[in-house]
Amino acid sequence: MASGSAVSRRWAGAIPARLIGQSHSEWTVIYRRKAMTIDGLCALLAGLIAYFVRFGDFSSAGLYLAASCLLPLVWLGVVALLDGYDRRFIGVGSDEFRRVLNAGLVLTAGVAIVSYAAKVDLARGYVVVAFPVLTVLDLAARYALRKRLHRLRGLGAYMQKVVVAGYPDTVSDMVTQLRREPHHGLAVVAACLAAPTEDEEICGIPVVNGLDRVAAVARDFGADTVAVLSCPEFSGMRLRELAWELEKTDTSLCVAPAILDIAGPRTCIMSAAGLPLLHMEHPDFTGIPRLVKVVFDKTVAVTALALLSPLMAAIAIMIKLHDNGPVLFSQVRVGADGRTFRIYKFRTMTADAEAQKERLAGQNEAAGVLFKIRVDPRITAVGGWLRRWSLDELPQLFNVVVGDMSLVGPRPALPEETDRYHHHMRRRLAVKPGITGLWQVSGRSDLPWDEAVRLDVRYVENWSLMLDLQILWKTWSAISGGSGAY
Repeated sequence: MASGSAVSRRWAGAIPARLIGQSHSEWTVIYRRKAMTIDGLCALLAGLIAYFVRFGDFSSAGLYLAASCLLPLVWLGVVALLDGYDRRFIGVGSDEFRRVLNAGLVLTAGVAIVSYAAKVDLARGYVVVAFPVLTVLDLAARYALRKRLHRLRGLGAYMQKVVVAGYPDTVSDMVTQLRREPHHGLAVVAACLAAPTEDEEICGIPVVNGLDRVAAVARDFGADTVAVLSCPEFSGMRLRELAWELEKTDTSLCVAPAILDIAGPRTCIMSAAGLPLLHMEHPDFTGIPRLVKVVFDKTVAVTALALLSPLMAAIAIMIKLHDNGPVLFSQVRVGADGRTFRIYKFRTMTADAEAQKERLAGQNEAAGVLFKIRVDPRITAVGGWLRRWSLDELPQLFNVVVGDMSLVGPRPALPEETDRYHHHMRRRLAVKPGITGLWQVSGRSDLPWDEAVRLDVRYVENWSLMLDLQILWKTWSAISGGSGAY
């Protein structure tokens, strides 16, 4: 196997040009400037809105008009103090939005305390309007800025070049996952393998044998980050030495633990005998959090049924008029703890679809235990439209109301599927299946079977009401995009 520099020269033409453009530090500065500009404009707009709501025109209260003009500087300072421009939070996660929200709370509390201590009589109408409006405006603007960044990353811009180090299977998994979700902004350009191989590439990525070459490969490829995957060869001392080597080129280092699918809230660093230990809490399937989830599910389901009943009635009429067949399709599925229940959907296939399944078995395009055909001849014209917008799933709201399903959860499986589950796959049955889930917001039917299972297990391991809300929010984007809807 060639050295790192030789490999970099050999593969220089194979690396997409979009990965060679602006450096990470350059586009990070540009993004921060845009964020600061947006924050300042939102603060100015919120101040002026509050001024007009409270005072009506420019003829009075010049002090508050001046305060509105100074508000952008104060807001930028508060956001900066709370790390609202930290590059670690650019483009992914909720930390960026949480810091903007915290800035609004801190600014409101700070003004209230200062005005009370200094006995300043502030116009409450101005304060009550300015700070909430500012926070909401800035959150919306930051979200729009992030979506634009995601679109650019989908085209290959604003990416960090990453060199990964680990075993071939974990490297392959990492490359595949990052390519599937480019909005994270990480593009793998090379890999250093712990296990020797004769292959010159993995998933189209050039590889070098030997973990002692990581720093050199990162330098040759101009990497912004080195990602060390779960690898016993990297002891604490070896990682420290690698960090020292990367320090010279300002290349960041991140380490992926073996428990990749365990979310942050369930893990914490504990110290014992001077050693940092990663403590992992057990997932909570009972108690108050679960009760809150049940109440939330039923409340939202009942409300949605009331609001969507005219649409559901119209869909039922369309299905009936199309071929005079049954409106609903029902099927036995497996729920929490292996209990079976009957799921309901709007019928999207011909009435004899199940009878045709055996005849079409040779055309199955899905892996694992699923049966999927991208262009399924059994789908009706109306059914194709319903599937495109996931409207066929609406009757499952009744399943949520009666307690068989949840709004968010693993995909409801067929009994013949669960009969073929391996041990780790049965973990999906620890919670109620959902109308939507991580599998849907991550690609729906376009996902490989093993990736869909991994996402379902990941959801079970990391469930929280906040995660449910995030998935529900992302569901609309997944549906409107239409990818994987077949």
